[in-house]
Amino acid sequence: MKVLSIQSHVAYGHVGNASAVFPMQRMGVDVWPIHTVQFSNHTGYGAWRGRVFDGPAVAEVVQGIDERGVLGRCDAVLSGYMGAPEIGTAIVEAVARVRAANPDALYCCDPVIGDTYSGVYVKPGIADFMRDRAVPTADIVTPNQFELDLLSSLPTGTLREAKTAARAVQALGPRVVLVTSLATDATPPDAIDMLAGEGGAFWRLRTPRLDLKAVSGAGDAIAALFLVHYLRSGSAATALGMAGASIHGLLRQTAEAGSTELLTVEAQDEFVSPSVVFPVEAV
Repeated sequence: MKVLSIQSHVAYGHVGNASAVFPMQRMGVDVWPIHTVQFSNHTGYGAWRGRVFDGPAVAEVVQGIDERGVLGRCDAVLSGYMGAPEIGTAIVEAVARVRAANPDALYCCDPVIGDTYSGVYVKPGIADFMRDRAVPTADIVTPNQFELDLLSSLPTGTLREAKTAARAVQALGPRVVLVTSLATDATPPDAIDMLAGEGGAFWRLRTPRLDLKAVSGAGDAIAALFLVHYLRSGSAATALGMAGASIHGLLRQTAEAGSTELLTVEAQDEFVSPSVVFPVEAV
């Protein structure tokens, strides 16, 4: 399996490609990473070094891969943080190139816009680009609850509302929606939910809420894990169960160590053989 992963990258820590690439490789996937930024560390530290690449820089690397004649072997494109609408345009064009070479290839879009704690943290125009261009192009989208609210323009305070909002996002184009970090009126205070929808059906995975310090990159990892399991199984329910167990294992080890960075390398066995699995419920 081969995946083209286009997102941000940091030298220290694990966000963007630095969070998504290794788990996929540990699962036996050949990953072709293209970085939209190259930073020393993620911006949550308040200070960082490095630079943002522009759309033409991303397109040039994609063109170089295309010139090797290998895009027909690409099974999927994964995208995350885009940085600017022009980078988003380059990603959508990359998806078109891959699909031209391999019509069966999937596009998984992690529509990074913001979260409940920080609000919108991307540049102006990104949220509109996600809703109008990236999400309609995707086969799979993996919003958190805050991003689901924005993309659907609907409330998600109840499970029924969350399912309605997910259907609204599916109506934009994607056949599969994975909602991460979901807390509705049906979610116990000591738990957190994930919700996957496909073909009119929905499934929920509930895991214990962890005592985590502020940590970044979990959304990037879950999108990558879900994509690989979906490619292998063709089932959103199966992908939800496997990816959810792996991400919980990663976060549990990170919490137990009191780390502010994901322990992606230390917890690598969780990606191939999760230590704890959880039931997937049809809802």
